[in-house]
Amino acid sequence: MSAPLMWIVVPFLGGVLILLLLRERYSGWVGGALSAILALIALTFPIDTALLLGTVSLKISPSIQFFGRSFEFAKADGPLLAIIYGVAALWFFGTEASGTANRFVSLGLMIVSLLTASIAVEPFLFAALLLEIAAMLVIPLLVPMYQKPGRGVVRFLIYQTLAMPFILFSGWMLAGVEASPGDLGTTTQAGTMLGLGFAFLLAVFPLYNWIPMLMEESSPYATGFLLWALPTFTVVFALGFLDRYTWLRTTPQLASAIQFAGVVMVASGGVFASLQRHIGRMLGYATIAETGLLILIMGLRSSEIVNLTFLILIPRGLALAVWALALSIIKRKSYSLLFSEVQGLARSYPITVAALILAHLSMAGFPLLAGFPARLAIWQELAGQSLSTTVWVFVGMLGLLIAAIRTLAVFVMVEEQKWGINESWVQIAMLGLGVIGLFILGMFPQILQPFLADLPSLFNRLGQ
Repeated sequence: MSAPLMWIVVPFLGGVLILLLLRERYSGWVGGALSAILALIALTFPIDTALLLGTVSLKISPSIQFFGRSFEFAKADGPLLAIIYGVAALWFFGTEASGTANRFVSLGLMIVSLLTASIAVEPFLFAALLLEIAAMLVIPLLVPMYQKPGRGVVRFLIYQTLAMPFILFSGWMLAGVEASPGDLGTTTQAGTMLGLGFAFLLAVFPLYNWIPMLMEESSPYATGFLLWALPTFTVVFALGFLDRYTWLRTTPQLASAIQFAGVVMVASGGVFASLQRHIGRMLGYATIAETGLLILIMGLRSSEIVNLTFLILIPRGLALAVWALALSIIKRKSYSLLFSEVQGLARSYPITVAALILAHLSMAGFPLLAGFPARLAIWQELAGQSLSTTVWVFVGMLGLLIAAIRTLAVFVMVEEQKWGINESWVQIAMLGLGVIGLFILGMFPQILQPFLADLPSLFNRLGQ
């Protein structure tokens, strides 16, 4: 068995079979179990290393050829694959609690497999095509059958499609830059094209207007999954660019531009979140702020770029899953996520509200929660490089904290209503496990060390 077959083809075929054969009731458990098994295999069996089990020798080969293109995973990709499919399993297990249709699991598995292929394909520029195919598969996930797509969905697809030619054309120009690195004109053009491509992919300011729109138009759970999956793989793809091309890492102007884009996203996302009266849009702006943190990290002059990136990505997946699940439960009750429609909901859905607030606080970097260790590490790096950047990051996190306080005030506003628990046992179990995970990652961040230890070897030259 080759690694690409196991972590690309198997989940894709699994998604197809779940769509065709399984009922909604069982799809979440089957999809979650499949993802969890793939994550455990990635942790247990090193790639391209022979293991002797009794008299049987097992080895997962690293690569496979498909239509003249190579898909290859290195030994160091094991922890990354474990993180990807482990977090995906959390999303799939939560589908029954969220009331999402069975095609969420099937399409989700296919999307994750295509995105996984994007980090394995060689030549690596073909990753842009795989990202575009995955973006197209997201559309039936966001838009119910026989329903007209909203403006957010249309803008999302347009921006993702516009990113592809920019990245492909910049890749062609980068080959010329490698041949003649002293050509300043070609270098500037290639950097500009590449920056525009990733600006569309990562929804850099002001191109993120589709995110709050989607949170109003589509299922919060499906949109949350999109906001976890695409930025995660795009960031890994971007790290590959920085690692591959020395001039990208060593150009001071490019590093400053990346930092500026990240700071603007963090500050604007936090400030806009604090002004919202729609709790779904708050989630959208919180993800914008956190994507800004990831972009800011890529512009740091530090040897800890990779560690800081994954220190954010792992808690981000958990916090987004908990927050999106809570929003889905609330939306099934109130049919709207406006403040005026969810007043006093803490008395009838206390566990859901508590989970939502804790996930929100985690993304704001509140102490003892999963997001705090990463924010603390980022502030330590920024303090030695730029005081003004540190202040603006603090402003963004303060905006998210204010948004969480406003949301909590609305949820407990009504006093005459009696307290009661109306969540199902599945919803209580999933939210409870998610909240426990937020506290464990916040109080014991060292448990992530086995995952983070080998990840820098994926990008050998970053941070040097």
